[in-house]
Amino acid sequence: MVDRSSPPPLSAASLTLRLAGIAVVVAAVAGAFAYVNGTFDPQRLTPKKLVNVLETNNGVHPGFRRNHAKGVCVIGHFESSGEARSYSTAQVFNEARTPVVGRLALPPGNPYAPDSAIPIRSMALRFTQANGQQWRTGMNSMPVFPVGTPEAFYQLQQAQSPLPSTGKPDPAAVPAFFGSHPEAAPFLAWIKTAKPSASYVTETYNSVNAFYLVNAAGQKQAVRWNMVPQAVDAPGATAPEGSDFLEKDLVQRIAAGPLRWQLMITLANPGDPVNDASKAWPEGRKVLNAGTLVLESVQPQLSGECRDINYDPLVLPAGIEGSDDPLLAARSAAYATSYLRRTSEVSQLPAAKQEAQQ
Repeated sequence: MVDRSSPPPLSAASLTLRLAGIAVVVAAVAGAFAYVNGTFDPQRLTPKKLVNVLETNNGVHPGFRRNHAKGVCVIGHFESSGEARSYSTAQVFNEARTPVVGRLALPPGNPYAPDSAIPIRSMALRFTQANGQQWRTGMNSMPVFPVGTPEAFYQLQQAQSPLPSTGKPDPAAVPAFFGSHPEAAPFLAWIKTAKPSASYVTETYNSVNAFYLVNAAGQKQAVRWNMVPQAVDAPGATAPEGSDFLEKDLVQRIAAGPLRWQLMITLANPGDPVNDASKAWPEGRKVLNAGTLVLESVQPQLSGECRDINYDPLVLPAGIEGSDDPLLAARSAAYATSYLRRTSEVSQLPAAKQEAQQ
């Protein structure tokens, strides 16, 4: 749920510009940020608390994102099909091609975790429109989020935190948490059968949160979206042994030719929940094939174009708006906090360590 990559050393001038840029992003969502940073109520969850608990559980890895720390940059473009034009004025749906800088990653906050450690993969994308506006989105391979509020997510992280007396989590804490959060049932049903995939390339990535498409008449349509791969796993394919097979597989596949996903946008019906990412929408909803994501090259996350991008899901162009899902506000605020921390830590990354990580 938190910021996704790691930058190498920055000059003072460059760092100043980047911090100024993130300040603009935070200011643009000031109302949402205030909700989670304690401005209105000191007892409410703050981005600092949320990022702190991730550090407690994952360890502190200076210069890396606090979640989704292990990843790889991908470069490509989006080809619009035109199917979403009547629903949104966003240029990404109205122009033939839009440049994309993305990142494929693992959810844990440990950049050295083995690829098989967790069955979830993630895709983050930044679409840069011709008018300068951007659409940033972070998606995961899980179909729903475990819980529906930032507070519940924080409590889940606390349940996984090591006890001071043992240095390990209380084995009863997570079952107790889920026992008191029945909304997690859809996620738990999925995770019981989910297996680590053998490739980033064959995964479907889901927005999980809901958003609104806005057309020229100002009409809003609640939506969720998925990136559905054109590639499929071979029958019986399983994740291989080793800690870094996902990046190696990606490099090999993309060297053979561009990789493609279809952007499928699901339209909500009246009454479908748009403020709770733990609830799936019923089958039978109208789905638009909005176009094709084409990835053409791979770059190391420490030197690639994705390293300095904060994939804040509330950075949206005209024609796309965030819903009132409270997780969106929390993600935006926590991403900003993580960004500021990691950009202030780059001096702690020895050159030798950076070279080894590349």
